[in-house]
Amino acid sequence: MMTPLWTSAEIEMATGGRLTGGDFDVHGITYNSREIVPGDLFLALKGARDGHEFAASAFNAGAAGALVEHAVEGGPHVIVPDTLKGLEALGAAARDRAPQVRRGAVTGSVGKTSVTQAIKAGLDLAGPAHASIKSYNNHIGVPLTLARMPRDTERAVFEIGMNAPGEIAPLSKMVLPHAACVTTVGPVHIEGFSDGETGVAREKAAIFQGLGPGGVAVINGDNPWVDMLRESALRQGARIAQFGSGPEQDARLLDFVPGPEGARVTAEIWGRTHVFTLKQSGFHWGLNSLAVILMLDALDVPVETAFEALATFQPLAGRGEIRSVNGPRGAFTLIDESYNANPLSMRAGFLSLGARPVRTGGRRIVVLTDMLELGDQSVALHAGLADTIEAAGLDLVHAAGPQMRHLYDALPESRRGVWTETAAQLAEQAADLAAFGDIVMVKGSNGSKASLVAKALASLDATR
Repeated sequence: MMTPLWTSAEIEMATGGRLTGGDFDVHGITYNSREIVPGDLFLALKGARDGHEFAASAFNAGAAGALVEHAVEGGPHVIVPDTLKGLEALGAAARDRAPQVRRGAVTGSVGKTSVTQAIKAGLDLAGPAHASIKSYNNHIGVPLTLARMPRDTERAVFEIGMNAPGEIAPLSKMVLPHAACVTTVGPVHIEGFSDGETGVAREKAAIFQGLGPGGVAVINGDNPWVDMLRESALRQGARIAQFGSGPEQDARLLDFVPGPEGARVTAEIWGRTHVFTLKQSGFHWGLNSLAVILMLDALDVPVETAFEALATFQPLAGRGEIRSVNGPRGAFTLIDESYNANPLSMRAGFLSLGARPVRTGGRRIVVLTDMLELGDQSVALHAGLADTIEAAGLDLVHAAGPQMRHLYDALPESRRGVWTETAAQLAEQAADLAAFGDIVMVKGSNGSKASLVAKALASLDATR
C-alpha cells in the first residue's frame, strides 16, 4: 500500500490545528478545487475568492480532507487560524521530517524556471527527487512545493521569485537550501523598486540568506552585479561557485555552437575541459547549462549525470519550443518564447535567432508584445531593443502593444512589419506574418498575451 504524503494526525500536529470529522490520509495537496485528484488535501486559501466556498466541490471531486479556518460540510478537515500559515507550517514540517534531503534554490531575472527544471532532470537521474512545478515560486508556491515533498526524497530544487521588495529572503529561509543560485540580474520588476535595478540585485541576493555556513552560492560571473552577489553570499559563510565566460570561473564557457537539434558546448569545469550537448539552441543556454552543472555538483550529483540530463532536457512550453508549421504561404519554423520577456531575455533571443541558418529567401522574424513591470524606464527599454535587432541582423519585426510601439517607431522602415494595439489583433493576422523558409520567434510578457500570437501561428497547420 502506498505510503500517504500526510496523515490527518501529522497535519494536525504540524499545523497546531484541530481535526474534525474523522481520520484521513492524503497523497497530494492543492488549493484549486478544479485540480483535485482523489485522495488530495484541499487548502481553503483566501485570495480573490475565499477557498472555503469551494470546499464542497473539492470533496465531491474526491478530496480526502481539507485544511480550513472554520468548519465546512462534505468531509473531514483540520481547522487552523490561518490556512496560509498552516500551509507554511506544513511545508516546514515536510522539510524537517526529511533531513536527508539536499535542497537547492534558484532565482534570477531570467531563466529561473528553465534552470530549475533542468536541475530537476539531473536530480531525477540521481535518485528520488522533488521540485517546483510550473512557476510555483511565490508565497504560496514555495510552501506548497515543500508540503508536497515525499518523505523519501533525496534531493529537491525550489524556484524562488519576487515581484516586490522583501519577498525572497523569507522564502529562502523557509527552504533552507544547501545550494542557491542567481541565474542573472537585470531590469525586471523594476517598477517595484525605488532604486531600480540596484534594488532588484539586492532582492535577488537575498536568496543567500537561507544558506547555512558552508552552503554553496552559485553566481553568474558575467553579470554586472557579481560583486554584490558575492558579498551577500560571503556574509552567510557560503562557498562561492561561479560560472561565466571570463577567466577564473569555476565553470567557464569556452564555446557554444548552435545547431538544428540543439547545441554543442565546450566548457572548463573545475579545471577540466568538457564537451557536451544540449537540446537548447539559444546562446543564453551556454551559461544556463553551467549554472545547472554547478548546482547539481553542490547537490552531490556527478558531472557526467548532469551532462546526461542536459542532453535530453527539452525546452519548456513557451520557452523556446521549436516546430515546423505548414502555413498558407509555405512552411516556416516557429520558435515559441511567448511565456515571458524582459530586456535581457529579449536581447538573448534576438542574438540566438540571428545566429540560426535560414533558407535562401527566408527571413529571420520576431513577433513581439509588450514587456511589463518596467516602470518609468519602459519607453527607453522598449525603444532600446532596436540596437540589438540591428546587431543580430534580423529582417522583420511584427509588434503589438502601446509599449512595443516605441520599438516599432525606432526601427528603420525596412524592418517594420505589422503593428497592432493588442496581441489579439495581431493574432488575427497570423496568416500574413510568415512565409516559406522564414524563422519566426514570438516573444513577450505573459500579461501582454504573446501566447495568443504563438498559438495562432501554430494553428495555421490546422487551418490550411
